[in-house]
Amino acid sequence: MTPFAAHDKPQQRDLDKCVHCGLCLNACPTYRTLGVEMDSPRGRIYQMVQVAAGAPITPSYLEHIGLCLACRGCESACPSGVNYGRLVEAARAEIENTVPRPWPVRLLRRFVFGSLLSSPWMLRVAAAGLYAYQATGLKHLVRSTGLLEGFPKLARLERISPDAELPTFFAQYGKVFSSEGQRRFKVALLGGCIANISFARLNEATVRVLQKNGCEVHVPAAQTCCGALHAHSGMRAEARALARRNIDALAAGGFDAILTNAAGCGSTLKEYDELLEPDPAYREKARSFARLVKDVNEFLAGIELNPAMRPLPLTVTYQDSCHLAHGQKVRIPPRKLLRAVPGLEFREMPLSDVCCGSAGIYNVVHNDMAMEILEKKMESVNSTAAEVVATANPGCMLQLRAGCSLYGHGQRVAHVIEILDEAYRTR
Repeated sequence: MTPFAAHDKPQQRDLDKCVHCGLCLNACPTYRTLGVEMDSPRGRIYQMVQVAAGAPITPSYLEHIGLCLACRGCESACPSGVNYGRLVEAARAEIENTVPRPWPVRLLRRFVFGSLLSSPWMLRVAAAGLYAYQATGLKHLVRSTGLLEGFPKLARLERISPDAELPTFFAQYGKVFSSEGQRRFKVALLGGCIANISFARLNEATVRVLQKNGCEVHVPAAQTCCGALHAHSGMRAEARALARRNIDALAAGGFDAILTNAAGCGSTLKEYDELLEPDPAYREKARSFARLVKDVNEFLAGIELNPAMRPLPLTVTYQDSCHLAHGQKVRIPPRKLLRAVPGLEFREMPLSDVCCGSAGIYNVVHNDMAMEILEKKMESVNSTAAEVVATANPGCMLQLRAGCSLYGHGQRVAHVIEILDEAYRTR
């Protein structure tokens, strides 16, 4: 049991908010796919209530809670203000604290969550391995010859696996990037964990766009993984440890904003105050930290944007990242930024805020369900006939790239910031 075990389970005050009206059902990707009540937010909350009343945690409970994407679409649909994201993370934390796992699973989780994600040198080693897989032609061989056709699930996992981009963004840690022209803002940029090796060019583009908009960009050397994947997986003790490290690294920097280009990370960073509420030593620090956190789209749309962009004759649609739209309630800013690009035609996507199936590591752990959700998402994408699918989260980008490859019409997938960066290049 952890020192915060009393907090790491669904709280009765949160459970009591649900009036079981069912308005969440159609917003839930697993319910839309399966039509099973126990795989809806209402059904899962009902099960949490039973466990809170003393019912045992059964294999069925583990399955239904595990199959949730934690996309939080139900929060946007709920008229009662149920914080479902907090509930499902707490339910998973309670499972983590009380249900023994087989030792191979424990070792794997300890390696991934306890070592890999928070270790720059281990992530660099992983980047070298991924790059070798690409550079030697092995990746092309595997995909072009169908070597994995006899293992369809493995083939799907290989398709959504990220590439390595060298040099990694870790090379920029500890640096300060001056603004172009007069400094208007002093900001910190969080590089993430996997994003540092698989979306290094996106992080660099983020720095350039911020510089173009009068920002002095700091990339603090002592920052670490935000802890989002840990929190989503019920490993709240590990998430708290990472949160404390980031607060210690950034809180005293005098920043106007702490920025991230990953919506999943931003949602957790903004909720550090909830995560560390039971910790008297960090409670106030976490509140101050969370108030400074902004998604980079949110930040740029809230300032006077530098209009010196060249025209981009592109048709672009936008896929809402779940943790940006539902978790952070940020919907208009990415669209505002895209519409600010000269020559760009923006086309709204039907059901744009329905999950694409990425959901952190969900598309690895529950790949069959994730791919079924993705196929339906691609129907919405294709209906726009747009050339580019923009989004605001690296995980969504990986999933949508797989979707465009499998079910699309040759669309390019890009982060909103990458499109801005392209427009800001020499006119």
